[in-house]
Amino acid sequence: MFSRVALSAAALAVAVLFAGCGKQANAAGGNLSVSTFGLSTKQMTNDVFKPFEKKTGTKIQSQFGDSSQRFTQIAHNPNAGVDVIELSQNNALTGNKKKLFKKLDVSKLKNFKTLNASQQKLAKETNSVPYTVNSIGIIYDPTKTGKITSWDQLWSGKLKGKIAIPDITTTFGPAMLYVAGDHAGTAVTKDNGAAAFKALASLKPNVVKTYTQSSDLANMFKSGEITAAVVGDFAVDMIQSADSHAVYTVPASGTYANYDTASILKTTQNTKAAYAYLDYRLSKTAQTKVAAPQSLNNAPINDTVQLSSANAKNKTYGAIAKRAKTIDFDYVNSHLSGWIKKWNALMNK
Repeated sequence: MFSRVALSAAALAVAVLFAGCGKQANAAGGNLSVSTFGLSTKQMTNDVFKPFEKKTGTKIQSQFGDSSQRFTQIAHNPNAGVDVIELSQNNALTGNKKKLFKKLDVSKLKNFKTLNASQQKLAKETNSVPYTVNSIGIIYDPTKTGKITSWDQLWSGKLKGKIAIPDITTTFGPAMLYVAGDHAGTAVTKDNGAAAFKALASLKPNVVKTYTQSSDLANMFKSGEITAAVVGDFAVDMIQSADSHAVYTVPASGTYANYDTASILKTTQNTKAAYAYLDYRLSKTAQTKVAAPQSLNNAPINDTVQLSSANAKNKTYGAIAKRAKTIDFDYVNSHLSGWIKKWNALMNK
């Protein structure tokens, strides 16, 4: 879930390869091409794709990668052979505005009723089904930083040259700008982010890297290059596997949330299988399975799913979900191109 920059040559090669496979699958019938996130490919295959195939008899052709690159692929080539695409909330909003998705017929989703009112509203506004929610927190090594409990502590001189934050082009890049605005005492939407960028300028001495790949953080913690980072909760287990000292906290002041969504491409010829897949993603069986830490660590949004305290750990669930704030992605998208320029001039020069 990473960069919104243009497709790299490697990503483009994957996209072209997948497009060819998708067309062959469609021609064969009984197949479904699904484009999804690349963070935990083995778990996604074993815990979502294979059970769905067994349940429905539908064969899945998969593509893995970060949200923005895969979104760029379908935006530039809607006939890329993708039937269903899983994206971050922001990309789903943009994709719907570009009219890339089929109009969502919720009557074909028996599990749609398990979503709360705001989640159902999001689905109808984006023609995309939210299937998990994630949010940001601070992961740190207390043996090197001491205890961290607030966002404001990221600005401490004790962390000079020792933290990493998500780049503005990533899923949680705008959330980082919101955090900076909170630190400055002026909401991003009040002054177009002016105060937030001033706060980022004062944070810069502490930032060793603005990252686009969450997987980079694991190696950085392990090598001691960083001692703290702002990260999405979906990547916590991966980092803790690399650094046993790493502790994750969501400050009591709150966090910012993002939904991951599934959308049916307007060009699909496999509508029935696509709806079956979306409904399966929302099912109690699937949502419970992927919530496990050894699986995808996805927070459930099906309201019939109840997690144990062990499985609820490091998720946007329960008390954390209640204090998760929303990001105005319409506002973000209308300012993003200018913010990217400011961010690059300030943080990436």
